[in-house]
Amino acid sequence: MMSEDSCGRICCRGMYSCYWRHPSDRTQKCSCCWLSVLTAVSILTLFWMYICLMAYNDRDDVNWKVFSILKLWVNWFMVLIIISAVLTIYCTLLLVFALFQLALKVPLDLHSLHKFFLFLGVVFVALGTTGISLKWGKEWHTVLLSLQATAPFLQMGGVGALTLVSWLVFQGFHRTRRVASKILIMAVFVGVSVAMFLSPLLIQSPCLVEKEQLPRKPNLIGHRGAPMLAPENTLMSFIRSVECGVIAFETDVQLSKDRVPYLMHDHNSHFLRRTTDVLQKFPGKDLNHSTNLTWEELQELNAGDWFLKTDPFRSVSQLSEQEKKTAGNQSVPSLLQLLDLAKTHNTSVIFDLKNDDNNDTNDTVNTILNSSIPQDLILWLPPKHREYVREIAPGFKQVYNTVSDMNRDGADYLNVKYSALSTAEIGELRNRNVTVNLWVVNEPWLFSLLWCSGASSVTTNACSLLKDMSQPDWTMRPDIYRIIWITVDLVSLLIMFAVFILQREKANKGIFCLESERTIPLLTL
Repeated sequence: MMSEDSCGRICCRGMYSCYWRHPSDRTQKCSCCWLSVLTAVSILTLFWMYICLMAYNDRDDVNWKVFSILKLWVNWFMVLIIISAVLTIYCTLLLVFALFQLALKVPLDLHSLHKFFLFLGVVFVALGTTGISLKWGKEWHTVLLSLQATAPFLQMGGVGALTLVSWLVFQGFHRTRRVASKILIMAVFVGVSVAMFLSPLLIQSPCLVEKEQLPRKPNLIGHRGAPMLAPENTLMSFIRSVECGVIAFETDVQLSKDRVPYLMHDHNSHFLRRTTDVLQKFPGKDLNHSTNLTWEELQELNAGDWFLKTDPFRSVSQLSEQEKKTAGNQSVPSLLQLLDLAKTHNTSVIFDLKNDDNNDTNDTVNTILNSSIPQDLILWLPPKHREYVREIAPGFKQVYNTVSDMNRDGADYLNVKYSALSTAEIGELRNRNVTVNLWVVNEPWLFSLLWCSGASSVTTNACSLLKDMSQPDWTMRPDIYRIIWITVDLVSLLIMFAVFILQREKANKGIFCLESERTIPLLTL
């Protein structure tokens, strides 16, 4: 037994209750309730941290949304990740200290400052969850999708955690004298354990597959080139994506005041502000539409220096000095320049038309036809004027962004956000020989899951990372997984049974000693 002033007791008591020199001499009120609150908040923050990590693939969506409001480009999602990580670590450590105190039989007395921070944690997670639900609802599908990649391992981790906690649960069960409390403790623990042990019956992952049945690796399409290696939508970026072996360049086309198609994603009130020095070059000029500047004026802009200053993907440090110099001197490219590059490397081109209110389709198609690039290298995505494009450029591959439109026209090329389809739907479409491209996929876990599902290709910012993957992060034969699942459950049950017996014997011994101490004085009398 540890002494009252042992280092373990002092540390746990000090961290949890802020009593460093001596234990609290006041009566503990609602200590069990606050332990329950701490446990609930810890689980809540862990769940929130999981959401943040799974949503990391789409961090640009958050950063872009904030930029559209504040007109300031900062990696806001990373700020969110850091705050969430600090909160999760804080709550988890506090819970560990509480459990140690229980094991050491130290009275629990949660300090009021910790109570305040727990309240702030609940508010933070509640606001974050509400924000996702209201402004980013599609991300919940990503979280559900991620469970197909993580659920087998989360289940094993959950079984391990239950096994460790069982010591304290059975200790409380045997110490409690009230029958109702014993029934409640055991009912809750058994219910949670049964759910955890049997949850693999509901786990369906495309990566639980025979090795021979694993689909081929999806091809890569460079999202605005290779924006982790060079400024997005610049010639340098597309050249770097060629080095990754992409099969297509994905970009965004707008037209200048003098009707020259050029490459730029941001539009409307955000036009050119994020990725060029337009505010310095043309102060006071109206910059709310692509046609506010001529092609000659666009050529005066620097489209690469922002990349070095903001380092949007924290990747600038990986560039050589020569690459940094090249990146800092990029200009806004025309569509014709990209078509020439694509023709040279026999690479397809897929793009969005950001503004089609001045017959942009006609000028864009004419530019493509005049470039002499083979028509089968053009993946035509804009839905507006599709019939017109099909008529004057029959060689273009028609790409659709909804299954219904694709089926209506009897086409076989689909380009949708990765969360728009379930893994089962991807497999069904591939069985129909439909080419399925999914955007934007940056994280290896997501790429692995879509690989197992049978995706034809993915549009990515991280082509340099995904090109080196020779296999998914994990695959497992279904029968092997069943053996591992059942083995882990059985081992956990055996350990729990042994812990239950040990705690019962320990409790009985404690009762026997207590009765002996009461009997000896009576015999003496």
